[in-house]
Amino acid sequence: VKDLVPYDPIEGTYRIRLDANESYITLPLEIKEEIAQTVKDIHFNRYPDPYASNVCALFAKYYGVPAENVTAGDGSDELISIIMNAFLQKGDTVMTLEKDFSMYSFYTSVVECRHVPYTKNDDYSVDMDDVIATAKKENARIIIFSNPCNPTSRVIGRSDVEKLVSSVDSLVVLDEAYMDFSNQSLLSEFNRYDNLIILKTCSKAIGMAAVRLGFAVANSVLTKAMKAVKSPYNVNSVTQAIGEVVFSHPEYIDSSVKRLIEARDDLTERLTPICREYPDRFKIIPSETNFIYVETPEAEKIFTYLKEAGIIIRKMSSDRLRITAGRNYENDAVASEINAYLKGEPHENVVY
Repeated sequence: VKDLVPYDPIEGTYRIRLDANESYITLPLEIKEEIAQTVKDIHFNRYPDPYASNVCALFAKYYGVPAENVTAGDGSDELISIIMNAFLQKGDTVMTLEKDFSMYSFYTSVVECRHVPYTKNDDYSVDMDDVIATAKKENARIIIFSNPCNPTSRVIGRSDVEKLVSSVDSLVVLDEAYMDFSNQSLLSEFNRYDNLIILKTCSKAIGMAAVRLGFAVANSVLTKAMKAVKSPYNVNSVTQAIGEVVFSHPEYIDSSVKRLIEARDDLTERLTPICREYPDRFKIIPSETNFIYVETPEAEKIFTYLKEAGIIIRKMSSDRLRITAGRNYENDAVASEINAYLKGEPHENVVY
């Protein structure tokens, strides 16, 4: 444990934040008022529903799955921890598809298991036959990956994921945190497999990052195991109440997804001319998420330049950046500043 490196979120105040893949959309006033009334009725002296039954039922209705196959968690992170504690023993092997969400390897270390990172192709695609062969060779107990991927923004096709799940003895944990922005979900097929858990979050498309709420969907055997291992009251009453209200407004969720996809496409459109003008200095990856993944040898300098302008994005490495899609003016600002940097010009003097 002493060797673990904690997750390092960016702190500070910036005029534009495009670093954490949050939704820029805030809840409408009428939904906030409904939440306020619901929270007023909570019995704060009582423990929450240990299984978050009502919000699980509403989640299940929205996504078209049986409520009895849903487990709620304090965000997807807690569910990853629950899964690893439920299905791993010390020394077991966890395989990831790199680059991917850093918390997979973090929780693997916490439970003292062996981490095998499978390296993707240069274009961030995978040879699924090779993934399957590697999983078998390494005797992977769990294979966990995000789809679409954070940070690369690429998606693995449904048929390839099904091929993986049906070809290995490993437990496949499919993190669909960003699948609302794509169309390759395996959620409708979860019950066909006895080795598949699908994770969903409310922090991205649904815009509830502040309250931490996630769900795991799996067959009855896996669901029973997760519910046996989780803490008794892991999702607090306030979070449950907020989730119930938001999921009772499916039209809001649908609208948010549509607007965030439009924001992604808007950011892509603004960055594409920059890629054409500076092909050796700036490249974006076609996205199936709410963010854009950038390849550039000048990642550190661009990150610093934007930070000086009051715009924060995520520096993934010395040659990779990740930019969350925001409001139109935010997308315009980040694109304008990047263009100014590449031209060798001073910061854009734009007031928003």
